[in-house]
Amino acid sequence: MEEIRPNWYRIEIPLPGTPLKYLNSYVIIGDEKNLIIDTGLNHEACRAAMQKGLKTLGVDMNRTDIFITHFHADHFSLVSMLATPQTQVYFNRPDAELIESWDGINTMVGYSKGHGFPVAVLKRAFENHPGTKFGTEWVPDLKLLTDGQTLAYGDYRLTCVATPGHTLGHMCLYEAREKILVAGDHLLIDITPNIQGWLDRANLLKHYLESLKKIYDLDVDLVLPGHRRLFGDHRARIDELLAHHAHRLAEVRQILAEAPMSAYSTAARMTWDIRADTWEDFPPAQQWFATGEALSHLRYLEGEGEARREMNDGKIVFRLVASA
Repeated sequence: MEEIRPNWYRIEIPLPGTPLKYLNSYVIIGDEKNLIIDTGLNHEACRAAMQKGLKTLGVDMNRTDIFITHFHADHFSLVSMLATPQTQVYFNRPDAELIESWDGINTMVGYSKGHGFPVAVLKRAFENHPGTKFGTEWVPDLKLLTDGQTLAYGDYRLTCVATPGHTLGHMCLYEAREKILVAGDHLLIDITPNIQGWLDRANLLKHYLESLKKIYDLDVDLVLPGHRRLFGDHRARIDELLAHHAHRLAEVRQILAEAPMSAYSTAARMTWDIRADTWEDFPPAQQWFATGEALSHLRYLEGEGEARREMNDGKIVFRLVASA
């Protein structure tokens, strides 16, 4: 438990079996109602840590609302344990629409197969994915928020900042008086937020880079991320992330210069900070994340007119477009 500002606290929620280690859940105590920001997996360790923290703070869930930055299991799933009929659950529209349109794993299997991902490996990846093991099928009534709307709890006034990229509807909160940015997974200090490309209708890397630039000029003294430690100097971190993706795009261009590649084959040739001797030694879940990351960069190059997709033996490959 950590007090960040008067009546604003951080509860560390463990995420067993994941490289993220823990989630930062934030709690604002108000006279009339409280606010929890992000929750954890639907896992006993998460439930125990959350219940202990809320008990210490004297939080009554019958007068507590919840804000979820984005629809990933480690942020959303514990809502099913916390929410009461009196709880208002705040969320964003694009991610809510993804929940409504989800029609099961079979669609994702077919889509991923088309991008070269082996079906057998994919099924193992999903079997071990935290969202599969510790997610929730229960979705509460959601109060959908849009960019610029405000929430007031205790002494704090929080402005919604739409930051699509990590998910299609990712949303941060900005407290201008205290110069605090609740960043979710948009900004993390020592790991790079994963940008997946599994949506053909969205260029998520382009959205992400634009979202980084959008928050660059905010007056921020303290960043409250979804994982790892709190930090300042958000502009320095944004510069690092922009440089990282510029390097990644250059790497993907170099790979495509050799031959047209599927997203899976591209990912196998990219450099990754994972303890494995070969691509085949990557855990299935890490192959999945890596391929999604590769696909987001391929989709970005496609959107910029630098690459085009073609069909090759039933798989989608990307070919580098020669510059004029």
